Amino acid sequence: MTSELIIHRLSTGESTVIHASEEIFEAPNWSPDGSWLLINSGGRLYRLPPAGGEPRLIDTGEQDKINNDHCISPDGRTIYFSNGDGHLYAVPAEGGDTRRITNDHGSDFQHYLHGVSPDGTTLAYIGVAPGPGGARTSNVLTIPAAGGADTQLTDLSVQNDGCEYTPDGRRMMINSELAAESPGHAQLFEITLPVRMSDGSDLRQLTFDERVNWFPHPSPDGAVLLYLSYPPGTQGHPADKDVILRTLPLVDGSVPEAAQPVDVVAFRGGQGTINVNSWAPDSDQFAYVSYPD
Repeated sequence: MTSELIIHRLSTGESTVIHASEEIFEAPNWSPDGSWLLINSGGRLYRLPPAGGEPRLIDTGEQDKINNDHCISPDGRTIYFSNGDGHLYAVPAEGGDTRRITNDHGSDFQHYLHGVSPDGTTLAYIGVAPGPGGARTSNVLTIPAAGGADTQLTDLSVQNDGCEYTPDGRRMMINSELAAESPGHAQLFEITLPVRMSDGSDLRQLTFDERVNWFPHPSPDGAVLLYLSYPPGTQGHPADKDVILRTLPLVDGSVPEAAQPVDVVAFRGGQGTINVNSWAPDSDQFAYVSYPD
C-alpha cells in the first residue's frame, strides 16, 4: 500500500503531495506555529516540515504502540497520544520522557484521544468500555492534561467518536450514531459546554444525509468545519474506501441551520486520513493522508 501525505489549500483548491511511502502512516497534526507536521507509523511518532522531506522519529521511549489518536498542545511544546495499552500519554514535542495521564478503569477500558481545550488544560477523549450484553460503549470524557479526575460528558449506548473542542472552547464537535436508523450511520453533532452527563437530548445534529460522517475538525479561526464522509452503508471508520472530505460553515463556533456541506476533495482513504485535527494555523490549508493503492 502507498501512503501519501497531502496538503490541500481551500482558497485555490490545490492539493500537493509532500511525502509518499510504501509504509503505512496516518493522521497528520499541524503544529500551532506552522513549522512541522506530526504523523504516526508502525507504533511510533514522526515529524516533518510542511515542505516535505523525510520524517524524523520522535523519541517516545518504551511507548512504541502509538495509534492514530494524537494531538499537539496549543503552545506546541507537548504531544499527547493514545497508546496500545489503552492509556493516554504526554511527551515533549522534541521527544523525551513520557508521562502517563489517564487513570485505571479496568483492563477492558480504552482511552482514545481526540482534542485539547484551547487553553491547553484539558484533554477530550473517547472512553470505550464494556456495555450491556457484551456490547462496547463509547462515550465522551475529559481529563486534566496534567492528570486528575475524569469527567464523563455523555452516557449513551450508541457509538460516539471524534470529540473535539471548538476554538472558542464553548462547544465540542463529535460524530455519533445517536440518530442512526441503520447500523453505522454516524452523523455529526455538537455539544454546548459545560454539560452535565448527557443522555443525548441536548446534542444538536449537524448533518442529515445518507452518507456516514466522521471526525469533525473546526478550523483554528472557527470559520469552517472539516470532516470525513464515507459512502452510505459504511460501518465504523474502515480503511480503503472511496471517501470525501467535506466542509460546513461555522458562525460563532456553531453550524448555522440548514447549512449545506461542500465537497472539497474525493480520494481513496478512510482510517488514518484525518482521525485528528490537521488544520494549518492559517485556516486555509489542511493535511490529510490518502491510500491510492
